[in-house]
This record gives sequence, structure tokens and C-alpha cells, in this order.
Amino acid sequence: MIEPRLPRFQWGQQVLATVDLYNDGSHPEVPEDHLLIPTGGVGEIVQIGHHEEANLPVYMVDFGLAVIGCLEDEIELDTRLGSLVAGALAATAATPVIAA
Repeated sequence: MIEPRLPRFQWGQQVLATVDLYNDGSHPEVPEDHLLIPTGGVGEIVQIGHHEEANLPVYMVDFGLAVIGCLEDEIELDTRLGSLVAGALAATAATPVIAA
């Protein structure tokens, strides 16, 4: 028996779509092959499953407009928030404090 491949991402992480995500029929209220989320769309991983035949993790990502099942090559970790926080901390540290 093959051990399930461990997921690269975790629940709650913010990710970006690395490709345009189209309806594969999973969303019956939207026409099939309709663009759901464009490349760069921001979402949050809300659940992690596993595709047994392919031995791949499958991520349920809430993009706000839709929750979409994604493979690892369709998403990447959104590191922009960490960069913004680091920049804000650096700017705060460089600001002189004036005592009253």
C-alpha cells in the first residue's frame, strides 16, 4: 500500500491561483468552462483532501466567489501579507520617537 503524499499547504493558509480556474462542472449554477477565478485570485485553504488514484492532495480553496478544488500546481502560498508586515515593522523601527 502506498502512503498518501503529504500536502505542501495547510488549512487556513492564504494562497494565490497560479492559473485561470474554470468551471469543470462542479458548479452547476455556472456554465461549464466559465472562468471562475483568474490567475492571481486570492483564496484561503478551508479543507484538504486526497485523490487516491493520483496520490495527490486536493485543496478546497475559498476564493470568496466560490470554493474550488485545486491541485498544488494551481495555487501558491501568498507571501504578500508577510512582506507587508515586515515592511511596516521596519518602517516603525526607523521612525524616531519624540518624547513629550
